[in-house]
Amino acid sequence: MDTRESQTPEEERQHLKEVRQPEDYEHPEPDETQPEARRPAGGMQRVLPIVIVVLGLLVAAMLLYSGGAR
Repeated sequence: MDTRESQTPEEERQHLKEVRQPEDYEHPEPDETQPEARRPAGGMQRVLPIVIVVLGLLVAAMLLYSGGAR
C-alpha cells in the first residue's frame, strides 16, 4: 500500500527545481543562524584526548607492574 501523498505535476516540477538548485552559501538556511550553530564546540574536544592519555598511562603502568612481579 502506497502511503505517500500524491503530488500534482506542477508540485513535482517545483520540488525537482528546489532539489537541483546548488546550495546558496551567501544566504544560509535559517538553522545556520541559530546560536547553537554559531557557538564553538564545548570542552569535550579537550577532555577526550586527556582521558585517552591517562587511560593509556594506566594500562602501561599495569602492564609494567604485572610483568615485574614474576
